[in-house]
Amino acid sequence: MDTRLIELLVCPVCKGPLQRKPQGSYLICHADRLGFPIRDGIPVMLENEAMPLDEHDVPVAPAPRTGA
Repeated sequence: MDTRLIELLVCPVCKGPLQRKPQGSYLICHADRLGFPIRDGIPVMLENEAMPLDEHDVPVAPAPRTGA
């Protein structure tokens, strides 16, 4: 993904800047502690697709829901 494109994108939640770690598959919003996935080279900028970040800025998959 082009660095210039990343500079144009903002977090859909807080409108803050996003960062991408080298060879990362997520755009990271440090303010909201969220990671937005990049799938097939396209950033998925939907709040419901974002994953929370752990203390090392690594996206953490939510626990699976158990339905009754």
